[in-house]
Amino acid sequence: MRLPDRSPIGRRSAILVLIAAMAVLTALALSACGGGSSSSSSESTASAGSDESSAGGEETAASSESSAAPEEAAKGEPIKAIFINPIQSQDTPTYPNATEATIAFEKWTNAHGGINGRPIKITVCDERGEPTQAAACARQGVEEGVVAAIGSFSFFGDNIVPIFEKAEVALFGGCCAESASELESKISFPLGSQPAYGAAAVAKAYEEGCETMNAVIVEGAEAVFEPVMENAAKAYGKSINKFITIPAAAKDESAVVAEALSGNPECVATIFGESLYKAWMGAWAQSGTEAVMYGAQGNLNEQSLEGFEEAGEGSIIAGVYTDWKTPAWDEYREALEFSEADMSLDYGSLAAQGAWSGDVGFKVIVEGMKGPITNKTFLEAASKTTELDTGGLVPTLNLTEEWNGVKGFSRLFNRAASFAKYENGEVVPYSEDLYDATELMEGKGKLGKGEAPES
Repeated sequence: MRLPDRSPIGRRSAILVLIAAMAVLTALALSACGGGSSSSSSESTASAGSDESSAGGEETAASSESSAAPEEAAKGEPIKAIFINPIQSQDTPTYPNATEATIAFEKWTNAHGGINGRPIKITVCDERGEPTQAAACARQGVEEGVVAAIGSFSFFGDNIVPIFEKAEVALFGGCCAESASELESKISFPLGSQPAYGAAAVAKAYEEGCETMNAVIVEGAEAVFEPVMENAAKAYGKSINKFITIPAAAKDESAVVAEALSGNPECVATIFGESLYKAWMGAWAQSGTEAVMYGAQGNLNEQSLEGFEEAGEGSIIAGVYTDWKTPAWDEYREALEFSEADMSLDYGSLAAQGAWSGDVGFKVIVEGMKGPITNKTFLEAASKTTELDTGGLVPTLNLTEEWNGVKGFSRLFNRAASFAKYENGEVVPYSEDLYDATELMEGKGKLGKGEAPES
């Protein structure tokens, strides 16, 4: 993992990198909406190419600046991909904003030269918060002959990965690997840094003077977050008092809030989705607690805190991506406007920014390939990419180098985190920095503080 060149790496004991940022996050008017399983583009069923040939035998560098797309519509045989996401569900949080970001990528890319002149066709498949449907989406992608599943998020990676493994289809670019198979499989290439932001939230709390902490993690994600959060506490000579599980389906969360506040902690780390925060905040506000809440990017946001602004004041938000209003995300914002996306949704979120950055990463790799573009040739090319440069959306990543710092997390190529704060009804950047949390997750070092870089 290499953070953007414009932000040099500091001392090894505090690996902080500075990302240039120009704007302060303005207030977002956010609302949820639904959606169904569909294709985001035309009904073309053209093949993505033959299974013969390969991307070459050498390790490669891929850059978002490798080839400028002509300002004309893409033509020819489409490059097919699939995007898997919970859009309508009674049992899990949903992320229609990620779907909108995916559709924006397709429309924008095809209107600006496509990928090496060819259009991209992305099937949007709603996994509906159901393991069987998540598997059905994976089978649909295989049957359609997609090159890869890109920018996707599902709570049921363990149902998706085996299908893609057998078919040699890459699960590429997602924000948030939730399952063991996503964090270990050779066909999995998450570009986001989950669970780094969980560890970073713990570190930031202790750096802010918190002495006692409880943590609440959504059901199913405990194994992903607990080990690295415990290691982060260890790095500061502390321990988290209690880990509490919150069910994935939103309901009356009074009992969970009461347990989270047991022992009167000074801060509470909360790792769950936006819809759960909406159910959580009423009980949190009624408790009258003065504990500081630490939450996740795009989940603990203006929408989830609407009506509870006072109770949420001063909350700290840990995330994967820098503020979506900063220069690295200029094209993202232009594409959303171009596609007439529903701007009532939160596009500064893990799911939405993860979808976009994953799609960009896919495009960068394909642009550097030679010969037929197929699932097998793309998987080979991704596996040999030593420098994936997305233009600062995520650090420059070496997809050939697995991480062995924490057992079970070998495919966590990106281990950076960012911070924001909730103030006066708005989420604003707490800092304009992206922090490397590698040593923190290992329990070997604290989060960087911005010391001068080594000469």
